[in-house]
Amino acid sequence: MLIIGELINTSRKAVREAVEARNAQYIQEVAKAQEVAGADYLDVNCGTMVGQEIECMEWLVNTINEVTDLPLCIDSPDENALRAGLVLAKTGNGKRMINSTTAEEKRYKAVIPLVKEFDAKIVALCIEDAGMPETAEDRLRIASKLVDDMEKEGIAQDDIYLDPLIKPLSTNDKYGKSVLDAIYDIKKKYPAVHLTCGLSNISYGLPNRAVLNRLFVVQTMTVGMDGYILNPTDKAMMGVVYASQALMGDDRFCSKYLKAHRKGLYE
Repeated sequence: MLIIGELINTSRKAVREAVEARNAQYIQEVAKAQEVAGADYLDVNCGTMVGQEIECMEWLVNTINEVTDLPLCIDSPDENALRAGLVLAKTGNGKRMINSTTAEEKRYKAVIPLVKEFDAKIVALCIEDAGMPETAEDRLRIASKLVDDMEKEGIAQDDIYLDPLIKPLSTNDKYGKSVLDAIYDIKKKYPAVHLTCGLSNISYGLPNRAVLNRLFVVQTMTVGMDGYILNPTDKAMMGVVYASQALMGDDRFCSKYLKAHRKGLYE
């Protein structure tokens, strides 16, 4: 299970203000809080800093590196900002990660050379030039193209994290089921490939979002999801993750579950 902490993102008002003011203390506190809460990677995204993204990315990575050895997931729509972050990101406790590529030709050709150059893990969204997927079959077809193409580039399946693209249940009541079917089908075809997602998209536009998000974690884990981009300081959510791993037999002697309990990581 790979937990990517999502909180260092300038789309969040407090983070943007901290970046604009070069408030290193605030950014470092957010980084450390996610590490203590159980994050394996820290996502770093300053894509809203238009015209300043490269400079902000460099500052953020250097600032985070001062307080943690966690590997970073460099997140940007701009390949130049990706490179700026990758050059500075630490590799002591794991490979760098890139968030993300797609099956869209322009994006794929821009990002894959960086994956190879930096020997990075890669988040790959199931999106193609024709658009976003609707069905489980669409997701499997796009995922297959991504995996097969990346393998031809010499990228190992173990470094690939497919995102089946979760869409709001509020816009189509079949979107949850189609994602579950897709995860199962992808994992069956490519058992060495990993899956990750921005899970909270499922509840957008609906009330009691936390309930839907937590239950969807359990459902997606059961069919093969082994990574999430989420807020690890959400104790209730992390409790669900640890408990699900234990119940599925993926936590030897329930050691992670018990360790989290002793550290007070449950709500």
